[in-house]
Amino acid sequence: MSRDAQKKLAAEKALEFVEDGTVVGVGTGSTVAFFIDGLARLKGRIEGAVSSSEQSTRQLKGHGIPVLDLNAVGPLKLYVDGADECDPWNRLIKGGGGALTREKIIAQASERFVCIIDEAKQVELLGKFPLPIEVIPMARSLVARAIAEMDGQPVWREGAVTDNGNWILDVYNWRIQDPVGLEAKLNQIPGVVTVGLFAARAADEVIIGDRIRPRR
Repeated sequence: MSRDAQKKLAAEKALEFVEDGTVVGVGTGSTVAFFIDGLARLKGRIEGAVSSSEQSTRQLKGHGIPVLDLNAVGPLKLYVDGADECDPWNRLIKGGGGALTREKIIAQASERFVCIIDEAKQVELLGKFPLPIEVIPMARSLVARAIAEMDGQPVWREGAVTDNGNWILDVYNWRIQDPVGLEAKLNQIPGVVTVGLFAARAADEVIIGDRIRPRR
């Protein structure tokens, strides 16, 4: 089965978690795009969506799905998003598309976080995919030096500006044994906005094709 077919299958399976009369948190990326297309069929049953990126917002609005402000709707029942990597404990690396800060906010605000991926995103140890870190522009060099002292290899994603107006460092050369600990440590560096490790708040369920894997 092709990767696109797996992504579409996972997106369709995630629709089963959508409850009538609720606001759905929606992530970003190619797999989520399939989910948004499916959500369009249910738009008469939901109140609307909270979006993690301008890209997803455009797609949602194109389908006539109301896009709501998280501040106005409060806690969400469900957040559906993809990932760049996923370990056996449903801990993730996210942010390849640059929307990690809003994604992490919505994940934290949601009762259930469902991650939809294809088989290629599964890893035993996080870190083969470079870890994105969103930084305040003036702190780029400061944060990069701190990461280098932790044996990471930071590379500035030149030309990339997040929806929040910030920059991204992609960190290579890490095999992440303790995702929760590393996430906490990186969050303490001044100038770091968000770390692309979703470990303290891992996914509750990961859908791979049509298979649902709960968190260990």
